[in-house]
Amino acid sequence: MRFKSLSILVLLLATSCHFFKEVDDRIPVARVNESYLYYDDIKDLVSEGTSKEDSTLVVQNYINQWATQQLLVDGAKLNLSEATQNNFNKLVNQYKNDLYTKAYVEALVARSIDSVISKEEAETYYNINKDAFKLNEELIKFRYIHIDENMNNYKSVVERFKRFNDKDKRVLDSLSIQFKSYSLNDSIWIKASQVVKKITAITPENKDQLLKKSNFVQLKDSLGVYLMQVNDVLLPKDTAPLEYVKPTIDQIVINKRKLELIRKLEKDITKDAITNKQFEIYK
Repeated sequence: MRFKSLSILVLLLATSCHFFKEVDDRIPVARVNESYLYYDDIKDLVSEGTSKEDSTLVVQNYINQWATQQLLVDGAKLNLSEATQNNFNKLVNQYKNDLYTKAYVEALVARSIDSVISKEEAETYYNINKDAFKLNEELIKFRYIHIDENMNNYKSVVERFKRFNDKDKRVLDSLSIQFKSYSLNDSIWIKASQVVKKITAITPENKDQLLKKSNFVQLKDSLGVYLMQVNDVLLPKDTAPLEYVKPTIDQIVINKRKLELIRKLEKDITKDAITNKQFEIYK
C-alpha cells in the first residue's frame, strides 16, 4: 500500500509540474498553426506620440510579415528533406555558439587588455614597418583665415597672420569672431584634399600653390579673402609621419595584444577544465 500511495503521489506531482509548465499568461495577438505572436512581442513597436491610424498600420504590417514568415517556415519544414533541416539546425547551433563565445571572449579581453600604447612602443613599430606607411595623397601643415577684405583692421590681420609670433596668435585668436572661418593650428598634418574641399577658392589651376613649402597664398572668392600659410608638404609615396599614423599604429598594436590574449585565454580555459575534470577525452 505504501508503494502504491507513493506511486500515486509521484504521478500527481509530475502531472502538477506539467500543468504549471503549460500555463502561459501572455496575451496572444495572432496564431499560425502552432506558433503564437504575443502582445509582449509587439508592445514596443510604436513610439509615443504616434497617431492611432499609424500605430494600427505599423502593428498590422508587423503581424502580416510575422505570419508570412511563419507560414514559409512551416512550409519549409514540411517540404525540405530531413538531411537539409538537420544541416540548418547545425548551422543555427553553430551560430548561437559563435555568438556566445564571441561575447564572452570580448568581455574577458575588455577586462584584461592594456589599451595604453607608449610612445616608445609606437615608434618601434613605426620604424620596423615604415614601408607600410607610404602616403597615397598629399599632406600639408598650414593655417588659414577667411575674412572680409573691407574689415577695418585688415592690413594688421594680414601682417600678424604672416608673422605669427606668440602675441600675434593671441590677437588673431581674440579676433576670430570676425572671421568667416579659420584654422590657426598649423602643427598638425591634414589631407590636402580636405583643404581643397573646404576652401572653395582653391581650383585645379591654383592648387599647386598649396603644395609648396613655406608658401604664403592669398586667394579671393565672392565672400572675401583667404589668407593661407603652408608650412610643410608631403607628397604621395613619401613616408607618412609618425604623428599622423599613430592612431592606426595604436589600433594595430591593440589588435595584436587582443589576439595574443585570446590565444592565452583559450589555452588556459582548456587547461583548467582538464585539471578540474570538466573536460576529458575518452580513449
